[in-house]
Amino acid sequence: MSIGVYRSVKRVALCGLIARPTITNPVVPIPLSLLHAATAVPWAASKKRIKEICETRVRYGYRRVHFVLQREGWRVKAKLRDDRQDAVQTNDVWAMDFVHDQLATGRKLRILTVIDTFSRFVPVLDVKFSYRGEDVVNSLERVCGDIGYPKTIRVDNGPEFISRDLDLWAYHKGVVLDFSRPGKPTDNAFIEAFNGKFRQECLNAHWFLSLADATEKLNTWPLSGHCGAMPRRAVVETTTRNCATARSETSHRSCS
Repeated sequence: MSIGVYRSVKRVALCGLIARPTITNPVVPIPLSLLHAATAVPWAASKKRIKEICETRVRYGYRRVHFVLQREGWRVKAKLRDDRQDAVQTNDVWAMDFVHDQLATGRKLRILTVIDTFSRFVPVLDVKFSYRGEDVVNSLERVCGDIGYPKTIRVDNGPEFISRDLDLWAYHKGVVLDFSRPGKPTDNAFIEAFNGKFRQECLNAHWFLSLADATEKLNTWPLSGHCGAMPRRAVVETTTRNCATARSETSHRSCS
């Protein structure tokens, strides 16, 4: 359908002329596909708007982008990548990434962050001066022995995540490494959203004098909205299932 025909049909449909029969001008049946084409948003325009939203709101996942589009009047359907499914229980899917910061002296810090996409439990919040693949494995193994191993971990294509050490660990533990598509940060939206909250509430609120000081402040940061308001050290000593149950009971009490 050409743009001219599209506009003409849409104008007729919106003005109600199609449903207004007269003696000299009876109603002419119009195929549903034509009516749909008249009221649906052209894909090219909606795709352009989605890109604009993602460029200005880099922390938004697909659900929030969909909400913005709906609020603006766009007709689009939100869905996950075709090869992904939503997590239905704890330890189904974890998301993992790095956050960068620095000491007061200017020395760089790297912080490994991990979140359970179902319960929003944060099993790992580990800071070091540098990270290698084996360091990632050690951080994961330290918590997985207590709370269990995830079925899938979503990661980007960083060198630590594509390393042989992490690949061998995942193979032996039966963990699937789900890599984001290049240039698609929204493929790992859960960890991007958490990292933004973590930076605003913790990293931007503190000066770190040393690695030990940074570790202490990260361990005592209350994860508000992420498995309650307990310090991370207390959270790590519980299981993700207990944590999700605690959040559910707290929500139930507040509503009753």
